Amino acid sequence: MSLSSNHTTLRVLVLPGDGIGPEVIPAAVAVLQATGLPFVFTEAEAGWACFERHGISLPNETVDTAHQSDAILFGAVASPSYAVIGYSSPIVALRRELDLYANIRPVRSLPLPIRQQSGNWTDSQRQLLPERQIDLVVVRENTEGLYSGQESSNNEIAVARRIITRQASERIVRTACQLAHHRSTTHERQVGLNTASQPAQRIPQVTIVHKANVLRETCGLFRTAALAVAEEFPAITVDELLVDNAALQLVQRPERYDVIVTTNMFGDILSDIASFWGGGLGMASSANLGKQHALFEPVHGAAPDIVGQGIANPLAAIGCAAMLLEHLGQQSSDSTMAEDCGTWASRIRTAINTTVIEGPNTPDLGGTARTEDVTDAIITALN
Repeated sequence: MSLSSNHTTLRVLVLPGDGIGPEVIPAAVAVLQATGLPFVFTEAEAGWACFERHGISLPNETVDTAHQSDAILFGAVASPSYAVIGYSSPIVALRRELDLYANIRPVRSLPLPIRQQSGNWTDSQRQLLPERQIDLVVVRENTEGLYSGQESSNNEIAVARRIITRQASERIVRTACQLAHHRSTTHERQVGLNTASQPAQRIPQVTIVHKANVLRETCGLFRTAALAVAEEFPAITVDELLVDNAALQLVQRPERYDVIVTTNMFGDILSDIASFWGGGLGMASSANLGKQHALFEPVHGAAPDIVGQGIANPLAAIGCAAMLLEHLGQQSSDSTMAEDCGTWASRIRTAINTTVIEGPNTPDLGGTARTEDVTDAIITALN
């Protein structure tokens, strides 16, 4: 694809992080480079390994570069499950520092051929999947809740403060409603039973998830703020579910959902449940968005059990590359740049589907391929 002479440089900060991050993030970078768009990549350190080397998990130099970048590609963090003096999660710190308040985690059904053979599915699930076409997004508040880091302990009693604010609740629900509207007007959403008797529906829907019947103050405030914002969008169907029921519905009837919006920890858990229907965590991409900055990361985490084996599925990271391009295109004031970014994002998603159907596939999708084999296949499919 030819590029116009007035394209500006796209500055991307690359943070491979820990675990399989350094194996899958280079795959995403290679795919972005294959587009021929004017990227400038800067790599920096963050994570547990960085802490072990330097005594800090998120160096000031990394934060400064993040502020100067157009987007960030983040791999994974191998945070220990026990307290370490001086250590804190770099991804949580980046979300706060850059005010990345919206965590967007889309889930779409795998193409049918791979669903029928994937090692992820039981025989009973395979019988149901041909009729199901799942396309949902979990929109998770990203800056407060139980992940606000306000904990204390005297070794006998441990206390965590759950911070919920009206301002953060309103802006995350407004983001969810705007996303639902966008998905319906651009025909992006494809849901429902894929049959002639019940065609795909395109009515935008937002499901507010909370536990206000028990957490009356914190979830109560979130619910009240959410319902007030929803009134600003009369064309959107709004419903609400308690989080335990929402989890059950994600297992039993995932096609009922369009956009789910919820608080930080609930969104973290529900999005991992939902990822099953998209092929598992090896296929799950996410965006962390704020008004000024954007960070994209695969959801799978560090995956220490397969580190160094060369079999990590790079498709979640490559999906992040598509989300990154789409975001940069939407943010660009250059119409040619916007069009090119959108076109390449679409081509990458098509290449992912093609590679999933035709192979090669990594072991989590029932294949025997290596990370580099899948990456090469994606790049070949782009040409």
